Amino acid sequence: MTLPLFFFYVFSIIAVASALMVIASRNPVHSVLFLILCFVNSAGLFMLAGAEFLALILIVVYVGAVAVLFLFVVMMLDVDFAGMRQGMLQYAPAGVVVGIILLLELLLVAGSFVLTPEVASTAVMPIDSTIENTRALGQVLYTRYVFLFQAAGAVLLVAMIGAIVLTLRHKPGIKRQDIFKQTSRKRHEGVELVKVKPGQGL
Repeated sequence: MTLPLFFFYVFSIIAVASALMVIASRNPVHSVLFLILCFVNSAGLFMLAGAEFLALILIVVYVGAVAVLFLFVVMMLDVDFAGMRQGMLQYAPAGVVVGIILLLELLLVAGSFVLTPEVASTAVMPIDSTIENTRALGQVLYTRYVFLFQAAGAVLLVAMIGAIVLTLRHKPGIKRQDIFKQTSRKRHEGVELVKVKPGQGL
């Protein structure tokens, strides 16, 4: 057994086991921690496959941002998970049907790839083996698909602003800063002259 094959089995076993623990764990904090472990081992599998850019993106974006955000949300919000789990069995048949459909789609995709390997040779842009994956991906994204890439960024920005607007709640009775009111006030509104008699003070 070679060293890459050994690490492939190690990463695969840990990733599958941690993915199962994400579902089986009753504590949501533990589920998020197992999800982070699954992401890290998946990044190791990407590194073994030669896709170092995807491995770094998986670590930086998903582990460094998304999973940690999930962890903070779960730990900070007082969510009644016991109440949320009540009545979940009534959605089990629909979930099983959707799972079977997804499994059949994955099997069809895997079977078509095995039966027709010549599809990979019909790629629009040939693969240049003299440069790294990250540089090749950057050249494609920022030259051929730059407008689609910027459009995807704009859509994500609008979605983020919409999520902030929908979840923002103004509590009554809290004094907030009004920049326009502060910058547009006059001198007599901010300064008050008081005549103090000698010996009285303020």
